[in-house]
Amino acid sequence: MVVSHIDSVKIIRNSAPYINAHRGKTFVLMFGGEAIEDANFANIIHDIALLNSLGVRLVLVHGARPQIEQRVELRKLAARFHQDMRITDKETLECVKDAAGSVRAQVEALLTMGLPNSPMHGAQIRVCSGNLVVAMPAGVQEGIDFENTGVVRRIDVHGINDHLNDGSIVLLSPMGYSATGEVFNLSYADVATNAAIALKADKLITFTHEHGIVSEDGELLRNLELDQLYGMISQPHYSPQKQILQSVISSLEANISRCHCVSYRQDGALLQELFTRDGAGSLISQRSYEQLRPANIEDVGGVLKLIKPLEEKGILVKRSREYLEKEIEQFTLIERDGMTIACAALYPYPDEAMGELACVATHADYRGGSRGERLLEAIKVQARKQGLHSIFVLTTVTAHWFREQGFVEATLDDLPSKKKQLYNFQRNSKVFMLAL
Repeated sequence: MVVSHIDSVKIIRNSAPYINAHRGKTFVLMFGGEAIEDANFANIIHDIALLNSLGVRLVLVHGARPQIEQRVELRKLAARFHQDMRITDKETLECVKDAAGSVRAQVEALLTMGLPNSPMHGAQIRVCSGNLVVAMPAGVQEGIDFENTGVVRRIDVHGINDHLNDGSIVLLSPMGYSATGEVFNLSYADVATNAAIALKADKLITFTHEHGIVSEDGELLRNLELDQLYGMISQPHYSPQKQILQSVISSLEANISRCHCVSYRQDGALLQELFTRDGAGSLISQRSYEQLRPANIEDVGGVLKLIKPLEEKGILVKRSREYLEKEIEQFTLIERDGMTIACAALYPYPDEAMGELACVATHADYRGGSRGERLLEAIKVQARKQGLHSIFVLTTVTAHWFREQGFVEATLDDLPSKKKQLYNFQRNSKVFMLAL
């Protein structure tokens, strides 16, 4: 796909708020050995290099299960698992060391590449790793001795931060070391989760074979909340992503505000997820990515920007900034990543126990997602709390939508007396009423 110069400029301009927001933040990226073997992995490395150049502090945590399996098979060893956790005997530990060391060297080599005709030209990235993960044995569980399989005991936060402060990328392998000099095979998800929590990272980003977290119907679940994951993790459909879901749950419970799940097969998925409003994968947050809330004085600019195109088309009555500043408390809005994408206002007429639903607007890019219905439901709740028995609306264009929501056509005589006096006969708006 060829992008015009104008579109390129728009892309850069639209990404600017995200560039500013991400600069100086700490992201932990976790990817399994499958991602490293995928043809798109070199592109992911290029995108990681770009993040580093934009001032993002990066900790990469890689897995190596398929690479370990290859070495286990070559040595004709028996691969033993219990509840999807490898039992690591002395011979298997040698396979783990070999595989993890090979993968680490591969990632370091890709991050060092600086050919003139590649996106890495002039990057000069430093990659640091080492004994930054302290581990202890997993021990005996349900009568099974896991031998040299371990769990994370401690993350060397000061050591990692020293490297990050120097502008380096930190690379962590699925191995840990004990105070007695032992080496343990670790789950890369366990390392990534503990690193994100210990570093108080701003994001945990996971890579998966799918476009993100996908429903049983094949639909990409773009926005999820922590509460939804509790019900999903036990469902058979999500078993292949159970490790990722558990890492996300643990991270969110530890007050990491946002986690992302993106595809390691889709070129540019990481950048699209981080630098566009709609992303490319799944965003999982502690609270809703789209927040419905009462408007305040700081929202005036956002509401003005939202309704301006509709005012220019004559769909909405023009409202000045001064007017909105006085009336902003009547508004309810939906905010998406800091941008007002929908709004509506309720003006009560308590003497007649009626309220006017006004200035219903949804951004053109976000229509068709039931946001108008969400706003209407919120307005209805407000109206009932104020003791109103019905709400009415004056419209010139969207009569069909209000009919679909249960409004019925009414007349001028049905309006409150004060509203009748202000009725604009030039606009010739139709009146619709909804009983509460």
